[in-house]
Amino acid sequence: MAAAAGAGAYHQQGHGGQGSKHRLRGAGQHFGDPNQLFDDTSASAPPQPGGYSSQGIDMGFHVNTIFSDPMTNVAMAYGSSIATQGKDIVNKEINRFVSINKLKYFFTVDTTYVMKKLALLMFPYMHQNWEVRYSRDVPLTPRYDINAPDLYIPTMAFITYILLAGMALGIQKRFSPEVLGLCASTALVWVIIEVLALLLTLYLVTVQSDLSTFDLLAYSGYKYVGMILTVLSGLLFGSDGYYVTLAWTSCALMYFIVRSLRMKILSTLGSDDMVTHSARNRMRMYVTLATAAFQPLIIYWLTFHLV
Repeated sequence: MAAAAGAGAYHQQGHGGQGSKHRLRGAGQHFGDPNQLFDDTSASAPPQPGGYSSQGIDMGFHVNTIFSDPMTNVAMAYGSSIATQGKDIVNKEINRFVSINKLKYFFTVDTTYVMKKLALLMFPYMHQNWEVRYSRDVPLTPRYDINAPDLYIPTMAFITYILLAGMALGIQKRFSPEVLGLCASTALVWVIIEVLALLLTLYLVTVQSDLSTFDLLAYSGYKYVGMILTVLSGLLFGSDGYYVTLAWTSCALMYFIVRSLRMKILSTLGSDDMVTHSARNRMRMYVTLATAAFQPLIIYWLTFHLV
């Protein structure tokens, strides 16, 4: 009897335990959404392991630690010094062949200077004073002195000449990249040859003047202005307009070259040389006249095939 009573109590407890479990599950299912597949655990999210914040990891501390490292600072300073030394070496090598400061002098122009200089190149006969002005033994920049040579007008005139040559070849249905490249290279090579020939001639006749390579390049490059006008006249008015403009621009350029180079070459002559008209003085004048007389030939050679 006692054993039967114990067994009955055991079954009642077991049944009651299982029943309590079913009731708990039933209660959970009764209050939850019957369509919900997963339980919502966002309200009771467990803390992140290790005490890290769930908003992300702040890397600012590590970056500051890197840049505050003495070895990093030394490496950055060493790299900056190497870059500075390399820049100085490059500038030094460039200045051996081309002086940047002197080159800037020839491009110091403004609109007023450009307009006056173009008018002077086309109508130089009325100009009286051809001396380059100085300030504390330094020549004034072209912006303040119309007699100072510049490289802005020759550079822009060269580019305009190439574009005009392309247009002229296109009108005549002879345009091709090879022909246009040949025109550009020929025009550039002729100027280089002219400058080198002038430097060699001045050296052989022992002319000591303040003419630099940039000065000769500027005076030689002014012919592109006359070449542009000559080609335009040929395209608009035919061969008659071409030859009339060629004669005008050639005479104007020769007069301009003689007056400009004469002041440059003869600026270092002493009074004895000017009085006696020495052979060296005559040679310098011959160089000036030959340079001026050579300009119309180059203008014709570089423009006649475009008209």
